[in-house]
Amino acid sequence: MKNKCKFVGIMFLCILIVCTLAVMAYEHTAGMKSAAGGVSNASGNTKNTDEADDILTVVTSFYPMYIATLNIVDGVEGVRLENLSEPQTGCLHDFQLTPEDMKLLSTADVFVINGGGIESFMSDVAKAYPKLDVVEACEDVALLSEDDADSDHDHDHDADTESDSDHDHDHGADAESDSAHDHGDENAHAWMSIALYKQQVENILEGLCRIDPKHQDAYESNAKEYLAKLEDLEREQQSLKDADEYYANAKAYDAKLAVLEEKINSLKSLTNGQNIIIFHEAYAYVADDFSMNACYLLDLDEERSVSAGEIKQVIGAIKDDGVSVILAEELYGKSMGDTVSRETDVHVIYIDPLNRGEYDKDSYLYGMEHNIELIKEAFIK
Repeated sequence: MKNKCKFVGIMFLCILIVCTLAVMAYEHTAGMKSAAGGVSNASGNTKNTDEADDILTVVTSFYPMYIATLNIVDGVEGVRLENLSEPQTGCLHDFQLTPEDMKLLSTADVFVINGGGIESFMSDVAKAYPKLDVVEACEDVALLSEDDADSDHDHDHDADTESDSDHDHDHGADAESDSAHDHGDENAHAWMSIALYKQQVENILEGLCRIDPKHQDAYESNAKEYLAKLEDLEREQQSLKDADEYYANAKAYDAKLAVLEEKINSLKSLTNGQNIIIFHEAYAYVADDFSMNACYLLDLDEERSVSAGEIKQVIGAIKDDGVSVILAEELYGKSMGDTVSRETDVHVIYIDPLNRGEYDKDSYLYGMEHNIELIKEAFIK
C-alpha cells in the first residue's frame, strides 16, 4: 500500500514539472517575438507585424479624392481609408499640416492627392516620408490654364475709367488675395468636369493596383461600377449640351407627347455658346463641359473682398456680353450674387463646387445631378 502511494506521488510530481517547463518555454518564445518588433511601412513608419501584413492604409488629401477613392476601395477587406482634412474643409487653400496630420500620414502606405498644385504642402510630406507611395489623380489630365477663364476681362465702361476716390483699390492687395487661391499656372479643379473626374478615378485605380496588386480584382470591380454611374451622368450632361440631340429625341416621341416635344425644342440652344460669368475658378470646367463661354471670372473665397470697381466691372460685363446667367458658390458668392441681382436681370445660380459634403459614396453623383438640374432650370426660364 505504501509503495502504491509513493508511485502516485512520483507521477504527480513528474506531471507538475512537465507543465512548468511547457509554460516557461511558451513565455520565452513570446518574448523573442516581442523583442523582434514590427516591420516598417512604405513611409518608413513602424507597424505591428500582423497589422502591416493585413492592413493597407490609404490616406486621401481632401474630400473629392476621398470620395473617388472610397468608390474604389469600398468593401475591400484589409484596406483602411482615411482623409487628411475634414469633410467640410473645401479646397486646400492655405492648408497647413498639423502634428495630427503628420501623425496620420506616418501610418499611411498610400497617399492619394489631386495634384496640379492644390496640395501645396507636398514638399513637407516628401521630406518627412520620402518612401511614401503617392498617387496623383491629375497625372496626364489636361488641366485648364488660369487664363481659360478671363479674370482680367477688360470692359471700356465709363464706370471703369472713373477714379473712384472712395475706393482707391490696391491691385497689389488683389494679387496677394488671389495668390491664396492660386495653384500656379494651372486650374486644378478637374473633378468639376465629369470626363476629367473619370480620368482621375482611373488614375487612382491604376495607382492602387500597382501598389496593392493582391486586391486588383476588387478595385477594378468597384471602379467599373462607379465609372458606369459617371458615364450615365455624363450622358445626361451631354444631352443638355447637344441641342440637336434634344430635338432628335423629341421628334421620336408619340403625338401624345407633342407638348413635351415643344418644350424640348425650345431648349435647342440651351447652353451652347452662351456667355456666362463665374464666381469660382472651378466653374470654368462646368462652362467648358456645357460649351458655354466664361467671359468673366471673379474668384470669390473666404478671404476675398470685392471692391466697388469690381462690382461695376461685373455689371458692365453682364450688359456688354449679354450675360443672363452667373454660376456662383452660395457659401462665398451669395452677397455678391444678391448685389448683382438687385442691379440687373441676371439669373445667379448657386451650384455646388463638390469640394465638401458627407462621406457618402454617391455624393459626387447626387451633387453633379443637382448642378445639372439647376443649370437646366436657369436656361429654360
